[in-house]
Amino acid sequence: MHPTDSHTRTTTETAATSRTPWQIALTVLALAFLFAAFVVPNRLSWVTPLSFAYLPLEVFVFGLLLVVPGRSGLIIRWLAALLLGAGVIFRIGDMSAFMVFARPFNPVLDTYLLADGFHLLTTSIGWIGAVVVSILLAALAVAIILLSWFALGRARALLLLAPPRRVGVVLLAGVVLWTGLFFAGVPRVSRYFYDQLAMHVANTRTSLAELRSFREVVNIDAYANVPGESLFGALRGKDVLVVFVESYGRIVIDSDHYAPFIRPALQQATAALESQGFEARSGFLTSPTVGGISWLAHGTALSGMWIDSQIRYDSLMISERPSLVRLFNRAGWRTLGIMPAITMAWPEGQYFGYDHVYDSRELAYQGKPFNYVTMPDQFTLSQFQKLERTPGPRTPVMAEIALISSHAPWTPVPELIDWRAVRDGSEFNEQATSDDPPEVVWQDRQRVLDHYRGTVEYVVQTLVSFATTFGDENLVMLILGDHQPMPYVTDETENRDVLVHLIAKDPAVFAAMADWQWTAGMLPADDAPVWRMDEVRDKFIEAFSAPR
Repeated sequence: MHPTDSHTRTTTETAATSRTPWQIALTVLALAFLFAAFVVPNRLSWVTPLSFAYLPLEVFVFGLLLVVPGRSGLIIRWLAALLLGAGVIFRIGDMSAFMVFARPFNPVLDTYLLADGFHLLTTSIGWIGAVVVSILLAALAVAIILLSWFALGRARALLLLAPPRRVGVVLLAGVVLWTGLFFAGVPRVSRYFYDQLAMHVANTRTSLAELRSFREVVNIDAYANVPGESLFGALRGKDVLVVFVESYGRIVIDSDHYAPFIRPALQQATAALESQGFEARSGFLTSPTVGGISWLAHGTALSGMWIDSQIRYDSLMISERPSLVRLFNRAGWRTLGIMPAITMAWPEGQYFGYDHVYDSRELAYQGKPFNYVTMPDQFTLSQFQKLERTPGPRTPVMAEIALISSHAPWTPVPELIDWRAVRDGSEFNEQATSDDPPEVVWQDRQRVLDHYRGTVEYVVQTLVSFATTFGDENLVMLILGDHQPMPYVTDETENRDVLVHLIAKDPAVFAAMADWQWTAGMLPADDAPVWRMDEVRDKFIEAFSAPR
């Protein structure tokens, strides 16, 4: 050992050089941890035996850092442990984010997930349980950093079994060899650990810059000061419903898991509408989110701004940009939010401009919940009809309706009943307890796929039945998915498109939007137009604001 390094050797390093089976096993495990941290991909589905068949540059770079002697070497080792621990924590965050949202974790945009996750835990296991889990997660992060320190110590001790200068020469030769292989195009050399950390640093800087730019333009809007009498002239006297369908992604008509069932269901829906004098047009929208965070899609569609993060959403909520709901309110409609999933105070609702919000409490469902789903969509629509679409003279309504029966965990699958039989919700109790709980269903992926498909079929059937039962010439329904479902049920498709439909009875409605070139019927053609979701608001205003 180099003389200047003698006082920096720790007990851990000394133990690592002993030859007992226990110490040898610990050293092997430490080296395995380090190697895995350098090469394991950030998507769980990508982790295979071949994931470990790489020569990482970081093996040689970290090795060189570890043989630095003296106090400087000790400081470098702590910094290396922090760096390594951060990389592992980000990798775990990426795996979790890809499983749910089909994207990597973003340190800037995803910090709100901590608060949301805590709230979810409090509703699931109580406040004390949520605190315990939070403490355990914080302890896990600390443990990962300490484990990194321990593993680096074992590796350092192993390296220092030979003279440090000789080790340094060998490691430098390894760097030269890696560089030559890299420029020769050898596919099994990697710098994955560095690339992942660099990606997160770049994403952080980009996100901060984008947020500054967003806040500069969010209040710039061509419709900010347009008078109400100049808006929606082609829809005067009509009830306009903007219906968001949970997890209603394009996957339902593209995937072999779902298309053989959903395509015929949409064709049957078209026939049912036409039998009652209704028409439909359909296309696709590209959502800003995948697998969850539905409010980002709601904010995007209703504001005309691309809202793909919670920070953007929060910035929108405090802006003066008028939502589609607020513009309808300005034009004389009674504006409503029908929100069966809202169970707490919802201050964000003030931004959208509702005259009234019906949350889960005001919808007054007295039946049993369908696990996470507070009430079936049929009950939600029935209550809306009873409360706001009463016969006789009244102000036309514009309602944003957020349906949730197709929200995970997709069990049990509701069934449509006679609308006249819908009362206080207790009539759905038998359905709500008719299937296995999520922890049982989710042990079998095929059952999960079948249940998801079943809920989508139910929502389509319910919406069409609502239109044909309660609709007339003065009903217009814009129905859109909020996002693709979670990657677990989409085979991790990169596509973010959702279905969108317009249903009405008045031919003038379709004449106004003829240049949209949407497909006739409820099943959009494969080459139907695809808009970004932030285009919906302005296109809707432009189409229907011309005088009748």
